[in-house]
Amino acid sequence: MNNSDKKEKSEVGTQVDSTIPANLKDIEKLFVGLTKNKGSDLHLKSGLKPIFRVNTVLYEAGNRALNDEEIKKIIYDILTDEQRGNFEKHNNLDFAYNLEGIGRFRVNIFKERGNVALAARRVNTYIPDFRELHLPEIIQKVADYKDGFIIVSGPTSCGKSTTLASMIQHINETRKCHIITIEDPIEYLFVDSKSFINQREVGIDVASFPDALKYLVRQNPDVILLGEMRDTESLEAGLRASETGHLVLGTLHASTSAQVISRILDLFQPERQNLIRQSLAHNLRVIFCQRLLPGATKEVRLVPTVEVMLNTPPIQKLILNKEEENITDVIRASAEEGMQDFNQSLHQLVKQGLVKEEVSLRYSPNPEQLKMLLKGIFLSDSKKIIG
Repeated sequence: MNNSDKKEKSEVGTQVDSTIPANLKDIEKLFVGLTKNKGSDLHLKSGLKPIFRVNTVLYEAGNRALNDEEIKKIIYDILTDEQRGNFEKHNNLDFAYNLEGIGRFRVNIFKERGNVALAARRVNTYIPDFRELHLPEIIQKVADYKDGFIIVSGPTSCGKSTTLASMIQHINETRKCHIITIEDPIEYLFVDSKSFINQREVGIDVASFPDALKYLVRQNPDVILLGEMRDTESLEAGLRASETGHLVLGTLHASTSAQVISRILDLFQPERQNLIRQSLAHNLRVIFCQRLLPGATKEVRLVPTVEVMLNTPPIQKLILNKEEENITDVIRASAEEGMQDFNQSLHQLVKQGLVKEEVSLRYSPNPEQLKMLLKGIFLSDSKKIIG
């Protein structure tokens, strides 16, 4: 741990100790501290101080480490008798906790090495818009689509849920429709505006993801947010819904648009892959692949770099002809239609002063190509100068 890390941790702990009302329960004080520090997660583990995750970084909070009995008392203080019984029987419990005036928290308690531990996620009520998130302009046009399949992809903690939330909020504010979300867990709370929204959380509002999917279309949605699509069942549900005139949004873990197509196909048996290709070619509307980078200023601490693939006729042809390895070439050559690869995105972020050049080169999939692009020279993957 370096000195700057220690200083940041001390500052977080000081804010928690000095600003929290004394009449709250111990865990409520931690929730208030997490919220004041704009943190996303709280972790409690025996032998450690409480830990906040703020802007993806872990910080210690409070003045001392907690033992198992203290953590158990803190947690049991907010559980009902039924919840305590379920936890003691299964050693695992999911529940939601609302703290008036502060917010909602998605809590998981579990056992580790015989001790009680906790992981809590703060559910956001403020949803930033596209401009605040520094997302490409094309995303607003995509959010105005009335049907089709939209996928946001990227590694864990790359901002996928926030991007989707901004799209759902845009729909909520601009048109009358019924939106259903199936999430595990809910990360943003929406307030009905022009649309009305039903948010279903797996483990709390519905027993499982398959159970939620079973009756989804019967609930008469116009827009469906599936959260993370982890298996064939969720992907098939999304594809079927997009085929019947719904707008479907979901996330996947993949680094590029080409990898998204490959990963979807790999989830299905070989004899079904041609049908899935046809469905993707006709119903997929766009893939956004994003990564989070350190921002260039204190005001902009994190910035997404985004690859954008629109399902144009050339892309459709590649999907149908099993040539998804060529998708990136089409993306790179289709900037006028609103597409961009990661280097084109990084180039724009540097020009806008949102990301430093050295940071863009560190995160680039092809730094040599990006160096030339920053000089106004387009270099293909084969290192030939184009245009």
